[in-house]
Amino acid sequence: METLIPTINRLQEVFLTVGAEVIQLPQIVVVGSQSSGKSSVLESLVGRDFLPRGSGIVTRRPLVLQLVNVAPLQDRLKSENGHGVKQNAQSSYPGVKAEEWGTFLHCKNQIFADFQEIRREIEAETERGSGDNKGITPEPIYLKIFSPKVLNLTLVDLPGITKVPVGDQPEDIEAQVQEMILSFISNPNSLILTVSPANSDLATSDALKLAREVDPDGRRTLLVVSKLDLMDAGTDALEVLLGRVIPVRLGIIGVVNRSQHDINTQKSLEDTVRDEHAFLQRHYPSLASRAGSRYLAKTLSRLLMHHIRDCLPELKTRVTVLSAQYQARLNSYGQPVEDHSATLLQIVTKFASDYCNTIEGTARYIQTSELCGGARICYIFHETFGRTLQSIDPLGGLTELDILTAIRNATGPRPALFVPEVSFELLVKRQIKRLEEPSMRCVELVHEELQRIIQHCSSYSTQELIRFPKLHDSIVEVVTGLLRKRLPVTNEMVHNLVAIELAYINTKHPDFTDAAQVSASVNSQQAEALDGGKRWKNEKVTEERIPPAGFGSPSKSQAINLLDSAMPVSRKLSAKEQRDCEIIQRLIKCYFLIVRKSIQDRAQLLSVMLMF
Repeated sequence: METLIPTINRLQEVFLTVGAEVIQLPQIVVVGSQSSGKSSVLESLVGRDFLPRGSGIVTRRPLVLQLVNVAPLQDRLKSENGHGVKQNAQSSYPGVKAEEWGTFLHCKNQIFADFQEIRREIEAETERGSGDNKGITPEPIYLKIFSPKVLNLTLVDLPGITKVPVGDQPEDIEAQVQEMILSFISNPNSLILTVSPANSDLATSDALKLAREVDPDGRRTLLVVSKLDLMDAGTDALEVLLGRVIPVRLGIIGVVNRSQHDINTQKSLEDTVRDEHAFLQRHYPSLASRAGSRYLAKTLSRLLMHHIRDCLPELKTRVTVLSAQYQARLNSYGQPVEDHSATLLQIVTKFASDYCNTIEGTARYIQTSELCGGARICYIFHETFGRTLQSIDPLGGLTELDILTAIRNATGPRPALFVPEVSFELLVKRQIKRLEEPSMRCVELVHEELQRIIQHCSSYSTQELIRFPKLHDSIVEVVTGLLRKRLPVTNEMVHNLVAIELAYINTKHPDFTDAAQVSASVNSQQAEALDGGKRWKNEKVTEERIPPAGFGSPSKSQAINLLDSAMPVSRKLSAKEQRDCEIIQRLIKCYFLIVRKSIQDRAQLLSVMLMF
């Protein structure tokens, strides 16, 4: 029986190491309102001052307190020196030269022999977890205290029930505290230690109210009536302690707490226990043997051991099932890893091989429902990207009037006999610029598919990756991060590729039709259409002799402002203008097709660079 509580404590440590409390273990949960005396009750069980004190809400994180009974220091030293003193596993702690000490789970291998340091560490850890604005957090603090003066117990100290927010506390602080308390006392394997002061009406106890919600039969509830010495003169708590006001199945125990004056004067707990016993003898002689802090500690230890004994069959079954599950999982991982470096290299190499095989189409697991891997990238190159480029009209967005305007702007104040090359370069650059957006989109589509390939490889993970899930996640994260870093670089290269084409118009490209040939071809076609060119000449003479509309001789009574003459939106072009426009259109189309083919090939090449 004496080893039940230490065994539960070790199980709790194991579950914390695993990372989740998969079994609801037996423990005593302390519930009470603010200033009800919870801290004094817990300190009386330990026999030392170690809990933070102050005004308002002080306990802002659950404190899981494990009390471990150890042999006195002298007996432990004799055992270490081989004097034959028999020690059990729980009371033998070699290397610790203190009578009493504490340890925190978050401060591994650090021993706190000074209980004032334990108090400061609780305050510091509370600040780290819940801030300095009086807020609360459900993340518990785990403290284990070793002492020859304590009984084996596991207690959970929760924030006191409050009604009104203080300082920077949220408006729903009452609901938050109650939700946290209910999350602990709803555990059917927990005992509920409710603390209520004797100088308040027990019928209005919030702690008892919450306990009744989860334990209506009272099978798990124990009531502690604190501050018996603060009742009004002429009154006592005898009826309450006898259970005649509100019956509690596990019992009602009265205690006398230290006053604020006793705390300020640093009155020892030994003196407090002695004065408490004297007070009970004077005012409650019939109940003196069943009240007080020492009786409370013995009762809690006895109730917890009996409760553990009752829960033991279910706990044993649950532990056996979990042990079998984890053992099967452990066996599925194979033999232990001896050479970590070689295993890491093997895992990374296998992942890289699966990645490349998915792109090449030689992977073990090939999807049949949709294109993936290299096949989808090929589809993006030749279907999506290729068709998008094919659908771009080389002359899209260019009207004959736009071309004529560019020709006129390039000639300046003098009429041109030939089509100026500057107008061609200006217009063809405008069209080439339209190839940048679909090229960028091609890179993005390839990048998205490469990310899908990574997920595809991870979904069919090797046995080694299954054994090391964190390593698997790290590899996926690293590869995804590399792809993410390469994307803006590749986009910049595509942008530079288009900028290169815009920077230099290579009219000497072997596939580019010479302007003279285009001009001759256009002239011959127009000459055939106009019976040898005479008609075009007559129109030219007529055009020169007849002034255009709006440029005739002004009347003597009205002056004409030439700057107010608007450029017509559309009009019939002369034969020469049509010839010049057609020459420019043919040159733009010819050069655009050359550049489009070049950008398509190079954009695909840059997209491939994302893969490796």
